[in-house]
Formats: sequence, structure tokens, C-alpha cells
Amino acid sequence: MEVEKLGLRRKVALEAARLLSKSLRSEHPLRQVFWESTVRCNIHCRHCGSDCRQIASTPDMPKEDFFRVLDNIAAKRNPGDVFIILGGGEPLVREDVVECAKGISSRGFPWGMVTNGLYLTPELFYKLKDAGLCSITISLDGLEEQHTWLRRNPDCFRMASQAIDMIVADGTLVYDIMTCVHQHNYDTLPALKEFLIEKGVSDWRLATIFPVGRGAQDKDLQLSGEQMRGLLDFIKETRKEGQIHTSYGCEGFLGAYEGDVRDWMFRCTAGVTVASVLVDGGISACTSIRSNYRQGNIYEDDFMDVWEHRFQLHRNHKWMKTDDCKACKFWRYCEGGGFHLRDDEGKLLLCNLRKMKE
Repeated sequence: MEVEKLGLRRKVALEAARLLSKSLRSEHPLRQVFWESTVRCNIHCRHCGSDCRQIASTPDMPKEDFFRVLDNIAAKRNPGDVFIILGGGEPLVREDVVECAKGISSRGFPWGMVTNGLYLTPELFYKLKDAGLCSITISLDGLEEQHTWLRRNPDCFRMASQAIDMIVADGTLVYDIMTCVHQHNYDTLPALKEFLIEKGVSDWRLATIFPVGRGAQDKDLQLSGEQMRGLLDFIKETRKEGQIHTSYGCEGFLGAYEGDVRDWMFRCTAGVTVASVLVDGGISACTSIRSNYRQGNIYEDDFMDVWEHRFQLHRNHKWMKTDDCKACKFWRYCEGGGFHLRDDEGKLLLCNLRKMKE
């Protein structure tokens, strides 16, 4: 595929998406809040962007502090319209994770979580469900050999597989399986697809590993341009087959693949509809964005005041129009790509379109 060749229908769809994005940036309706409840983790993944440790120097945020943020949001927004995502680190390392969940639910907020599944026993799963769990993402980065290589824990595949079986059998949750694609699992994607279909999985999300944290230290974690195109072709064909709903992550603009590999045209909603509360109280957009793009701190600022009156870097991307972006003919639709792909100085770490042309 010629990744830069956009047909008329795709251009029309991209124009519609551009207008929607412009409207969202103007209105910035808060729809999703990530809570980085801990930076501790029970495994030591090769690709971790935040470089979490099993024993973190930063303590977990007390749940009462986050509950005050929720009360602040509820004073200005309908809690039912703001989805809370419990993340980390690994949220299940918190001994009070069920109490955290109950506190979120009791305030009227729907919530979900992202987990590696290692601690998700049947007992804990049903406690979380009773506490209002609405959605869940399980990380599975290949069949056993590939997943264990990336996650570096001998039990991680077995427990993730068991978690998937519980979720599928339950049948009431919105969920997806998240796979980070790299050199060691790229060739096994067809086998992994069959494995997930056999399990009855309905939704599968695939993404590449962006070069941050440990993810920047190992060349085997990065796909070549040919492999990147191959991954998108695989997703495109799998979507056509219709046996499992497959999509690509939100990393950036994909040129001629836009509309074929996701249910939406590219836009970065960080700081537009998505906010986060970091473990030290930082108010940010999505948790993947560098720390120096924080907009405030819950221990010093009113969360909703920060949401309404800051985040201008996220809502007006003109400052990104430098270097390769300055003369790019796709700026109209991309506007600098995903915010998390910018380094501390604002330089673009990775352009998917450029990568695919290599």
C-alpha cells in the first residue's frame, strides 16, 4: 500500500474527523480520568514506558486523596459521564484495591482497569465486579514463550490466560485484550489470533512499543517500517474476516490506513477529553505523557479549575509544527501526532507515517 495516497472517501472522512476534533478541543468535555494509583508493579517488563519497579520509592496515593478529586469533579459534572480507569504500575498490587473500587462506584462514577492479570484470582475478580467493575483490559503479548520473554515472569502467561477465560465466561463486562507487538512476537500474530478466537475473545487491540523508558533500550522492541505496514495489513485483514474485532492503538496518524484499522480517524484526546491524576498528585493528560507536561497538582490546585483553564498545550498543537512536522502535507489531519510521542523538549520521538516509508 502507498501509505501517503489518500482517496477521496478517506479525505472526506478525515475532514469530518478534523472538524470533530476542533469542536472537542473547544468544548473539552471531561470524559475519562486515569488514576495512577501506584507505581509499584509485580513484574519487570522489558518495554515498560514508566520504568516501574517492584518496590517504588513513591508511595501509593491514599485513596481518600483521589476520592476528593472525584467529589470535585462531581460538583461540576455528572459522575455517570466520566469514566475512571484504575491503573498504575499494576493496580492489583494495592492491598486496598477493592476499597478503592467501592469508593469510586459509591460516588456514581463508572470505572474500569488495566492489569497484567497476575494477581487477578477468581475471588478478587468477583469482589471487583461486586464493587462495580465495568470494563477491563488484560495485557497479553503473545503465546507463552513470547509473553513470558517480554513480561519476565514465569506465571504471567498462565494467569493472564486464566483472567481472559474468566472475563469471557462472565459475559457482562466491556473488555479487550491488549498486545504490544515487537520483533519477538510479530511472526506469531496469526497463531495468537487463533488462540484468542478459540478462547471466545471478542475484542483485541494491538499497538507498537514507543521508544520511552525501558522501551527505548532494546532494538528488538521496535518494528521495522516493513513490519509496521505488515502489522496494519494484518489488522485490516482480520477486521475483514470478522471473527474477532481487532484495532490498532492510538499512537498516531496512519495515512492511507486511516479508517481501515481503527473504528475512528486519528486524533489525540489527551487533555481534550482525557485527564489523569498521577501517583504524586500531578494533574496530567494521559499517563503515558512525559512528566513535565503536567498542568497542576491536586494537593495545590482545584482539579476542575485546572481542567477548564489549563491544558492549552494539549488543545492547540500549533507549537508542534516544527522540524519534520513543519512542512508535512498531512499536518491538517495529524497535527503533530500522539502527545505521548513527544520528548521533554517537545521533539517528536516517532512518526508512524515516516516509519512506514523506511
